[in-house]
Amino acid sequence: MLFPKNLQLISQELAIAWNDGTESYIALEALRRACPCAVCQGEPDALGRTPNLAPKPLGPASFELSRWELVGNYGLQPHWKDGHSSGIFAWGRLRD
Repeated sequence: MLFPKNLQLISQELAIAWNDGTESYIALEALRRACPCAVCQGEPDALGRTPNLAPKPLGPASFELSRWELVGNYGLQPHWKDGHSSGIFAWGRLRD
């Protein structure tokens, strides 16, 4: 099972050392823009259609992490300085 051994914030990147010996470096802006939550990506209706959403205005605080939480053995929940924190990134998604 893939999981991180260590997570560090290095400048404007999240550095992840994985249990298989590899490392990932993810730009915070890219991480925020890829937020998988329903607020950012839209929530499908009963027929599976996702409405077209107007892009959310993002400012400098949108790309700064205040902290993060590990969600069980599942993934990472970033908390951004603009108050957004509803996205959870599964380990496989972060690795990709």
